[in-house]
Amino acid sequence: MGRRKVTIVGAGRVGATATQMLAKKDICDVVLLNRTASTAAGIALDIAESSVVEGFDSKVIGTGDYAAMDGSDVVAITAGEQRKEGMSRDDLLKVNANIVASVCEQVKAHAPNSKLIILTNPLDAMVYLAKKKSGFQRERVIGMAGVLDSSRFGTFTAEQLGVGYSNVSALVLGGHGDFMVPMPRHTTVSGVPITNLLDAQRIKSIADRTRDAGAEIIKLEGSSAFYAPAASLVKMIDAIINDRKSLLPCSAVLSGEYGISGVMGVPVVLGSGGIERIVEIQLSDEERAAIRTSAGKIAESVMLIDKMGF
Repeated sequence: MGRRKVTIVGAGRVGATATQMLAKKDICDVVLLNRTASTAAGIALDIAESSVVEGFDSKVIGTGDYAAMDGSDVVAITAGEQRKEGMSRDDLLKVNANIVASVCEQVKAHAPNSKLIILTNPLDAMVYLAKKKSGFQRERVIGMAGVLDSSRFGTFTAEQLGVGYSNVSALVLGGHGDFMVPMPRHTTVSGVPITNLLDAQRIKSIADRTRDAGAEIIKLEGSSAFYAPAASLVKMIDAIINDRKSLLPCSAVLSGEYGISGVMGVPVVLGSGGIERIVEIQLSDEERAAIRTSAGKIAESVMLIDKMGF
């Protein structure tokens, strides 16, 4: 078997950063696709020119030709309008649905055996649309939300407790955005649940900051986050390419799990087959209610997509 191949669609800051991170890992060749081919080509050349310094052999190609994704093991869609200050993720739906639908037609034509990872916002609605337009089984359409949200929750938890970041294992489920569901009982520091270490008010403040983390970066920097989203995407790609059977919170299309039929962020086992198993954890009544509320909000966006005729 030759080297594995990953295509990243969208040469914005998330796509470019993820391409560079993947190349450094040296686990696959990378195609960076962008509407403006010269942008992708320039980024790819810059990354390739770092190979001797960084010590990797991954080939990095930048192009505007979708035929370059032929044979890709994973295709990640990062393309789309960026969220601006004061703009909700749902405001992006009408703009980004056309982009995701168009890309999925190309994926179906050029990489029909790939696993599809969606980053475009509003994330959960775009996962639904990607599955619909690609025709892929649900195991091969995955949304990157929970990995990022959990990382943010874990970061803020570590800072509150004054412990090393690597000691924290955090979990956030539900939809990406305003209706994410942080799971304090399942968030631990070296195995100790944070509910044993922090009072309810401090946990709530961490959860609130996690929920607003994207907006906080936009306010500070003037544009959307890119480093943590790119790192989260690469973690998912690595799990698939290397068949790691990683237990990660991802946006998936449920068929009755957690009592939901629709898209929801839940723990999944991610490996070479994509989503190889959806893991149902024990929920309290409060957690279950929050998950159902989140599911209802995602369903509203999904209904809007259907009304738009996709």
